[in-house]
Amino acid sequence: MSFGQGGPSWGPGGGHTPDWAALAEESAARSRRKKWLMIGGGALATAAVAAIVATAVITANGNDDPARSDKNASELPAPAELPTESAAPGPSFSSVAPPPPPDPKEYISDAGKDTVPITADAFFPGKRLTMGDRVHTKGATAQTRDCATTTQGALGSILTNNGCEQVIRATYRKDGVAVTVGVAVFKTEARAKKAAQQASGGIASLNGAGVPTFCRGGQVCRRTANSYGRYAYFTVGGFTNGKNVTKADTNVFAVGDDLTNFTFRQIHHRGEVQASAAAGAPVS
Repeated sequence: MSFGQGGPSWGPGGGHTPDWAALAEESAARSRRKKWLMIGGGALATAAVAAIVATAVITANGNDDPARSDKNASELPAPAELPTESAAPGPSFSSVAPPPPPDPKEYISDAGKDTVPITADAFFPGKRLTMGDRVHTKGATAQTRDCATTTQGALGSILTNNGCEQVIRATYRKDGVAVTVGVAVFKTEARAKKAAQQASGGIASLNGAGVPTFCRGGQVCRRTANSYGRYAYFTVGGFTNGKNVTKADTNVFAVGDDLTNFTFRQIHHRGEVQASAAAGAPVS
């Protein structure tokens, strides 16, 4: 006797003893179906997840999707514009080096360039000369074209033979010491240098304007000779009371050195003024 599908099976002989072999086979068949169902369902789930991941990748990488429509492409945000460099031109530099500034010495070395008027006040301005903490009072000044009359000893002929054009003199005094400086003017630097190198005798002292006669009548005094550009300059210095100068009289040497340095600076400044005028730049 048997029941419908799914019912228990009974063994042969019509007894009520179940057919255990049939039941075991039926149970094994159900287990096999359940196992295949589970395997099949897992495969379907895995396929579904893979499809979702693939879809997400394609969506995130829209540029790689050959089937993407133009409409979808237009809906994507446009890439940000990067700033561009300014079109304004940068600074330009000339490859040509500017000419060097004029040399002041050129303008006091040749009469053709040294054209500023020569005067005693231009070389020796004011009433006093200050050098450091030393103040010297200016005495008399003189200017002449008869160069020989401003000298003592052989210097007159030396100036004349080298073509001296004029001599400017000025005297300064300080604490019983007086110094006369004389500037002799020549056409060229070579002539002035030669006159200074040949110097013998010296410039004659210039008295007046509060300064008595000094360095005359055999009095021993200090004398110097130098040149710069087309100018030769000489000094004679000593005591206003007629005392002879010795090497120990440093005050006489100090006043003479101040006058020598000042005269050099004045000649150089004369060159600076003319060089700057040629270059179009002012000089203080």
